[in-house]
Amino acid sequence: MDLSDETTRAAVTARLGELYAGRPVVVGPGVLAGWTPLVARLRALGCRVLVLSTGTGAGPVPEPGDCTVVHVALPPTASMTEEVRVLDRVTRSLPPDVVAAIEAFDPDREAWWCATPFVTNDEPVLGRRVLGGRPAAWLALEDKTLADDVWDAAGVERAPYALCDLEAGADALARVSAELADRARPDLGVVWSGDARDGLNGGGNFVRWVVDERDRAAAHAFFSPRCDRVRVMPFLDGVPCSIHGFVLGPEAGGTAVFRPVEMAILRHLETRSFVYGGLSTWWDPPAADRAVMRTAARRVGDHLAAAHGYRGAFGVDGVLTADGFRPTELNSRASAGVSTLAQVDPGFFSLLQDHLVAGLDPGLTVADVESLLPLLDARRTGRPSAVGQGVSVGGAVDQPVLLRDGRLERAPAGVVSGTTLVAADTPVGFFAKLDPCTLLAPGDRLAPLNVALMAHLDEAHGAGFGPLEAAPDLR
Repeated sequence: MDLSDETTRAAVTARLGELYAGRPVVVGPGVLAGWTPLVARLRALGCRVLVLSTGTGAGPVPEPGDCTVVHVALPPTASMTEEVRVLDRVTRSLPPDVVAAIEAFDPDREAWWCATPFVTNDEPVLGRRVLGGRPAAWLALEDKTLADDVWDAAGVERAPYALCDLEAGADALARVSAELADRARPDLGVVWSGDARDGLNGGGNFVRWVVDERDRAAAHAFFSPRCDRVRVMPFLDGVPCSIHGFVLGPEAGGTAVFRPVEMAILRHLETRSFVYGGLSTWWDPPAADRAVMRTAARRVGDHLAAAHGYRGAFGVDGVLTADGFRPTELNSRASAGVSTLAQVDPGFFSLLQDHLVAGLDPGLTVADVESLLPLLDARRTGRPSAVGQGVSVGGAVDQPVLLRDGRLERAPAGVVSGTTLVAADTPVGFFAKLDPCTLLAPGDRLAPLNVALMAHLDEAHGAGFGPLEAAPDLR
């Protein structure tokens, strides 16, 4: 089956859509604008939809009448990690007025509950089956201190590392860090990553770049009350990137894998910290590196299936170093990288994921799903984005911008630039992106454009990102 053919893929998508067709659906909780495409797809399937909205967000929201919107307040959070950690708890402890709205919307409890991957599907919510989440055991696989065991079991080449107990003290960590630092580039130091003792962490919140005594003291002070262990690795210089796949299971041929995705993980040299930006398929690594990355993803997916009964999307994050691709962490979900690839047909990919995680047979083989590769290469996608924490843009921003000499500027009145800065406040701070973005061509790196976006947000809104630098391409 050739899923790159629009007619064939549309027929498969319609068949998979029968999972939802005509059924009421509760969506969320999450930012309203983020649910807009899903609401449109569900409405096309004849579904009535209720969205639990934690805020308006950046970008278009569902059309009036397309869904019932019920506001759910999240507790104050100071980081992306804190925000995703509370989603499952909030979902299962909704206030009485929200529960009443859901029961009025679906009095017969026929609805599916469509959630984010940060809500587990082990137990129903208010008597309704959860789709879009994942089992808690799969979520636990994202602990960064477990990743290297996965690479070893899957036969994937990795960087050296050490797991260190924080109670051993800063001096012990200093010795290990000195041993693991790259002797050819001691100025780059090492990277410490915290465990998931208190829940999932992400967005770089539990990652620290450690070079000197000041860094070690600050990192130890941060991790000590929050983790039991940290993983220490040499700083990996090169292009941050990821490779993704879908575990279909041995009966369908194993694991379907896709093409690499660039991750704009920027460096703040003064504070030696990492700042996360957008993702992109515009960038192309050398063909040999692409092949190595795809082989690594296939091995990891097959291991997850055999060892954990895993099904569905996953991603392997890493760095394309001077010596080749080295993995750093596992995302056992439909991550942002998968969502970037899925822009060629979000409806198809969303339904495929829902079927696999729910243990349903989508009726597709690895060869079927990998027939999408030419389409993924032909239709590049990705845009720079920025998450501000503890800072507001004062509501919503929607303005055309131009790129001149590496700097973003607001376009003069009447000028059609083709690129728009969209931003809005969130419970954590704000989210901003260039959407649409016409500033990238095949082969281009995203990271330099993301640097320009964050510099513009500093100038126009006092975002506080500071001087940032894109990682070098060493291949």
